[in-house]
Amino acid sequence: MLGLNKKDARLLLIVAGMVLLAPILLNPFPEGSAMAQFNAGYPDLMQRFVIFGIFAIGFNILFGLTGYLSFGHAAFLGAGSYAGMWMLKLLSINVIPAIILSTVVAGIIALCIGWISLRRSGIYFSILTLAFAQMAFALAASVLTPITGGETGLQTNLNDPRIFPEFLGGGSSVDGNIPKPSLFGLEMTDSYELVLGSWEWTFNWGFYLSGLIMLCAFYVAIRIFRSPFGLMLKAVKSNQQRLNYTGLNTKPYMLACFVISGMYAGLAGGLMAAMDPQVGAERMQWTASGEVVLMTILGGAGTLIGPVLGAGLIKYFENIFSKINKATLEVWFGIFPDWMTDLLVTIVYPFIGKGWHLTLGLIFMAIVIFLPGGLVQGGQKLASFARRDRKGGGVEGPAADQRNTPAE
Repeated sequence: MLGLNKKDARLLLIVAGMVLLAPILLNPFPEGSAMAQFNAGYPDLMQRFVIFGIFAIGFNILFGLTGYLSFGHAAFLGAGSYAGMWMLKLLSINVIPAIILSTVVAGIIALCIGWISLRRSGIYFSILTLAFAQMAFALAASVLTPITGGETGLQTNLNDPRIFPEFLGGGSSVDGNIPKPSLFGLEMTDSYELVLGSWEWTFNWGFYLSGLIMLCAFYVAIRIFRSPFGLMLKAVKSNQQRLNYTGLNTKPYMLACFVISGMYAGLAGGLMAAMDPQVGAERMQWTASGEVVLMTILGGAGTLIGPVLGAGLIKYFENIFSKINKATLEVWFGIFPDWMTDLLVTIVYPFIGKGWHLTLGLIFMAIVIFLPGGLVQGGQKLASFARRDRKGGGVEGPAADQRNTPAE
């Protein structure tokens, strides 16, 4: 299937199914129930899941395959967002040109930064990428204010001098003074609701476009992992010095990998601009770079689906888990006596709401200590345990009795 072996094709189909059914899978609780606030199937959040999934997939191509840890990928995310925004302002409100330009611009910037940063390895490489990202943030926030909008940021406007305002059905309607990004007349913010009893699901064109692009990005990542180029990157991670001793120059491979990873980040930035036409310098902050590192490690660095799972976990905590408050806890624990309710609320409250980072930190510590391979390793262990349990159950009964009977 598409040049993939059965295992990779099955993995691609699983991810495709997750994207297609996301509005249903992420809304497991009926509306109005006490657990409904754990539903995450609304369009804005689902778009964040897949967009940051693309960001993490690209970062994993660099970190997972080569072991080079970059703390500056937020620079490419922000550059892609600004490039996409200017395309929406100057060419067309159609999202496709914006997404293409954002990927190209991020790739060019990654080429420049990578050419310098890859002269060093290890912690020195990480510090160099962090320095470049912070310089980019400072430029976007202050020096390049006419281009970036400074701390206020940029957004689309009806008065923007677009060259092709109706290109591919762009600009079909407006929201206040902000044109709505669209594709072939389909606005990215258009939502369609499906209600069955107490359940309510919302479908959004912007999410499915982002999901389709994520599937393409995931497919390309699989091909990179399985290609001779990917094998060379794995060899770099295994022992780069030994490769250098053989006379092989690894720098072109590393630079190509860095540029590809940066283009993934730019693609994610362009999608962010297309789905929410407002861009600020905060997308270039070092915290955004640290976030994608956490996503990759939590999901499983070097695995294919791990970064997608890690991105979903962190964005879920940020947008859903963080909204749980003391009143919610009092409702949950209301079945207990008052003194026990107060005790439980006092114990749990520091770990939810504004303290969600504490819970995420504990989860991160537990995964690093007990599951170095991330969530993917945890899933593999559960699957292995289930298979072993089934096999153990298969030898019970008469066959087991015969096997354990001493030979006569």
